[in-house]
Amino acid sequence: EAIVCDESVSSGRDFFRSTAGAEPHDFLQLTGGAIGIGIPLATGAAIACPGRKVVTLQADGSGMYTVQGLWTQARERLDVITIVFANRRYAILHGELTKVGAGKPGRNASRMLDLDDPALDWVKLAAGMGVEAARADSAEAFDDILAAACRRSGPFLIEAVI
Repeated sequence: EAIVCDESVSSGRDFFRSTAGAEPHDFLQLTGGAIGIGIPLATGAAIACPGRKVVTLQADGSGMYTVQGLWTQARERLDVITIVFANRRYAILHGELTKVGAGKPGRNASRMLDLDDPALDWVKLAAGMGVEAARADSAEAFDDILAAACRRSGPFLIEAVI
């Protein structure tokens, strides 16, 4: 009965197909053309459907557009697990450059499209918004953190380093 809000873009393209046979859940996804919908989409879903767990699949780059939604989740004590796929880059924008034939980006373009200098620290960003968080550097750690997050209520963020 969870609600899955998916803005994982390049990291989660096959999620919908991969979960077609999963337990019953609702699936809300980016419809295209907008970056930053994941966190506010999950916030709205949690407000609309109290009593249901909301799981957000969030790309790190697009999450930066609307990170302030975590504060709303904390203030309203919404039952949202935000999973940030931290590949440390705006992968979707790298892909768009390739699609338009722009070639390999130079140093300045790369610096605008990569999130590694300095690297984002989603655990600290979440804490600054009042949301408890943990970082998963392996699949095993991710499984453990996600299981614990599912057993609790309220907002929680998992930074899944990929």
